[in-house]
Amino acid sequence: MPQQKLLCLGYGYTARAFAAKLKDNGWEISGTTRSREKAAQIENDGVEPIIWNKTFDPAWLADARAMLVSTPPNAEGCPALRDAGDAIARKAATINWIGYLSTNGVYGNHDGAWVDETSELRPTTERSRFRIDAEKSWRAHADQHDLPLIIFRLPGIYGPGRSALDRVRKGAAKRIYKKGQVFSRMHVDDIAAALKASMTRPRIHDLYNLADDEPCPPQDVIEFACKLVGVEPPPLIPLEEADLSDMAKSFYADNKRVSNQRMKDALAVTLEYATYKQGLEAILKQEQTVGR
Repeated sequence: MPQQKLLCLGYGYTARAFAAKLKDNGWEISGTTRSREKAAQIENDGVEPIIWNKTFDPAWLADARAMLVSTPPNAEGCPALRDAGDAIARKAATINWIGYLSTNGVYGNHDGAWVDETSELRPTTERSRFRIDAEKSWRAHADQHDLPLIIFRLPGIYGPGRSALDRVRKGAAKRIYKKGQVFSRMHVDDIAAALKASMTRPRIHDLYNLADDEPCPPQDVIEFACKLVGVEPPPLIPLEEADLSDMAKSFYADNKRVSNQRMKDALAVTLEYATYKQGLEAILKQEQTVGR
């Protein structure tokens, strides 16, 4: 049996976790970057680095059976679709899975109510509107060329090296309060597991929300992280008094609870870290084990 190959258009935090899972099952992975420094880091992961600054080379798709797309869109659309769309279409007969990483920000504000894949899209930011346009463009391209596209709407992503524990240790954590505000989040390893599970069932649904089981106020996560590392939590600050950038403030315009039921039902995913408490405890335990 020929070796399975995955091409990651964009090799960020989530792609790296996903690649690690597939490598454990014998997959060959390549990932694009615009930076020679990042290329060296990718190579250290045992992944083939591809420096993609301008023209997309169709040869990069040779032997690829799966693709993960995480390049962020802008006013001109998704750069991966714009530059590689034609080449991808020509590989429709041999590509078995295409995962496009979007965001649950496309739902906008639902005043804390639950949203699922059928909920109304109410984008509150330009970034979310770009994502909606990119989703539509990818879906149209997939329909036209019969591509096995699945769109994943991701929540706040955390994991080793990128969690509330790191912000607390750096003294950068803030407990910001807005009445009734909740966010959904998910450990990066559970995201990678859901992506992997979808590869065996690519035609069941073309859209999944990814999230853990416990949407909660952001200040609760910081408080729990402080408890784990044994420090006093920072003071609770009302949102209107917090010194935040415009981008940081924009996240508080959206308030919703993201349902993961379709993911569980269709992909048979069992979360390893069903809540942020389990996730943060596991990260801390891993850090302590490595440090011994």
